[in-house]
Amino acid sequence: MSAIMLCSCSGDQSRFEDLPRSPESLATRDFSANSNNSKIASRETTPDDNQVNEVESDLRETLSLNYEEARALLGRLEHQRGNFDAALHVLQGIDIKSLRPRMTSAIAESMKPRGPPRSSRRKTSQVNGMQIHMSMHSVSLLLEAILLKAKSLEGLGRVTDAAEECRTIIDIVESAWPYGVPEGTSEDCKLIEMFHSALEYLPKLWMRSGCFEEAIIAYRRALVKQWNLDSQRFANLQKDLAVTLLYCGAEVEFPQEFAQKGKAPVNSIEEAILLLLILTRKLSLQEIKWDPDLVNHLMYALSLSGHYEVLASHLEMLLPGTYTRSERWYVLALCYSAAGMDDSALNIIRNGFCVLERKGKPHIPSLLLGAKLCCKNPKHASEGIKFANKAMESFRSRDMHFISVVNHFLGVCYGPFSRSSTSPSDKLRLQDDALKLLQDAASMEKYNPEIMYSLAWEYAMQRKLNAAVESATECLEMVMGGSVSAWKLLILVLSAQQNLQEAEAVADIAIDEADKDDQLDILRLKAQIQASRGQLKSAVESFRILLATIQSKKEVWKLTTCDEVITLQKLEMDVWLDLASIYTKLEAWHDSSICLDKARSINFLHPRCLHVKGLLLQAQSLHQEALMAFSSSLSIDPDYVPSMVCMAGILRDIKGNSLPIARTFLRSALRLDPTCHRAWLDLGLVLKSEGSVLEAAGCFQAAYELRELSPIQDFSEQLPVMLN
Repeated sequence: MSAIMLCSCSGDQSRFEDLPRSPESLATRDFSANSNNSKIASRETTPDDNQVNEVESDLRETLSLNYEEARALLGRLEHQRGNFDAALHVLQGIDIKSLRPRMTSAIAESMKPRGPPRSSRRKTSQVNGMQIHMSMHSVSLLLEAILLKAKSLEGLGRVTDAAEECRTIIDIVESAWPYGVPEGTSEDCKLIEMFHSALEYLPKLWMRSGCFEEAIIAYRRALVKQWNLDSQRFANLQKDLAVTLLYCGAEVEFPQEFAQKGKAPVNSIEEAILLLLILTRKLSLQEIKWDPDLVNHLMYALSLSGHYEVLASHLEMLLPGTYTRSERWYVLALCYSAAGMDDSALNIIRNGFCVLERKGKPHIPSLLLGAKLCCKNPKHASEGIKFANKAMESFRSRDMHFISVVNHFLGVCYGPFSRSSTSPSDKLRLQDDALKLLQDAASMEKYNPEIMYSLAWEYAMQRKLNAAVESATECLEMVMGGSVSAWKLLILVLSAQQNLQEAEAVADIAIDEADKDDQLDILRLKAQIQASRGQLKSAVESFRILLATIQSKKEVWKLTTCDEVITLQKLEMDVWLDLASIYTKLEAWHDSSICLDKARSINFLHPRCLHVKGLLLQAQSLHQEALMAFSSSLSIDPDYVPSMVCMAGILRDIKGNSLPIARTFLRSALRLDPTCHRAWLDLGLVLKSEGSVLEAAGCFQAAYELRELSPIQDFSEQLPVMLN
């Protein structure tokens, strides 16, 4: 019935019997000898008036109906009814392979200037029932048939076959327009509509079939040429490609012919980041609709590559109202903190805290982040206590995990805060509070390695070394030996127990357990242990291996994040200074100077560089020059304790009116670091020279006890929070 209706509606009133027949013909399928079945089928599949009108409109435009067009129209009707099997059966009768050259030629010639009209279109347009020149309407109808065939295959679960069919549409159009849609092409053209639908549909089919590489190729193919997609559809394709590159796990090399000025993304992550940066810029310019997922994907992509400053700059570009002020400040602080710019992150938290506190609406995640940032710097301990207490007051629920987190931050901040107290009684009370808070946090979350690490660090700072060893060991068991920070802390605690042989053995185990990139700090500790044991040749050899490893990493610094480069540079500087100190002890002045120059070439104004220079000059009895070097070190960092102690030592040797100045330096040093045994010893000598014998005796006693508990590297050089 459908076929008869279509034929009766054609411009030349051609009968259905005049159509070419084949084993797949409509007549043999839909009109068998069984008339009863035919009637039942016709009643079940009778199209509504709208569908008939649409078919009639199509036929009036073409003025004639050939075999392929009839099947295309019937296939459309079957697909609209949801009868995918019947639609596929009808559409499979169209031989697209033989029609493809004519379709390509028709599309290519559609934009060429047309000649004078022919007198008899029907005579020149058909030969033996076959159309020589194919109209754009016919091409559009056939492209629609291919698209409907792909959708029918998808509906029947044959997704890969559907993708292959859909790709045919793009191949045909791209063959005709190899450089994109020509200028002057009407946007309302049905061919363009079918083509755009295929561009969006093909990668989704490949994704559904699990062929991620093909999906990425299809997305790139849709984006690389000017296909006249509107801005929103183009942005949607860019977003889908970025998401696929980020999460599918496939790595497809970027084609060099797509690269601009010879520059191409080196991997999928970089390509995804570039796409997301383009999209966020469009968001900020309001060229496309707001999509919060874009920013979330960009955060994830940049966090994978370590470009947190870039993320922060793009977040600042977003218009007000995109995020609430508290969320915006919080995310920006996270970005700067991850980029190693803790001071900038803390300033953002401070500003947000002041504004929100005036409104009476504290942002708890920001308060917790502020407390954590303060934990990393002892100078901000009091501020960290304020943030943590405010978070505890603002959080109404008595959630055990939240209380454990707050107690953890409070315990970490109470430790440095106690050591800055001038009152001995307050100092003892605050130290006890710090341990109690950390112990409570550990009891609430028994398998939290970060809390256990902070507890071990506080035990070590209070020189409760046995408890520190137990906590550090328990932390390593929790992470199965996967924390370099915990290994370093355990090695330092063992060295403070003067168990250097066991500390070196643990360092060897840690080197075997750690990743190649994490072995460097542990190798430096091992070299320092060897130097403390008097094995100077072994120590120099360990430092040589360490420097060679760092040198090899310099060759790939272009592929290394900024934070990693800064960390490696600081480590290299420390190694050169360690070597300079060893050569100074050996009175190898020339070698020591060479090592010192290497370190200063990395960071000329670092206080430790000037301090080691002062030690070298002092060892050569050049006291005035050494005094100037220590003074320069303190001018850069007024709280640098080693230079304070050494400067006081030189002033003590000078005696005379310099003793009060030396005493002031030493008391300031002990206020900053009460565990510095060298400062206690020199203070005792100064007091003895001034006649305060009893007070000097107490200083000597403290110096002796602390010397027996001194690690090879100050515990304060390790952060109280576990980073890795």
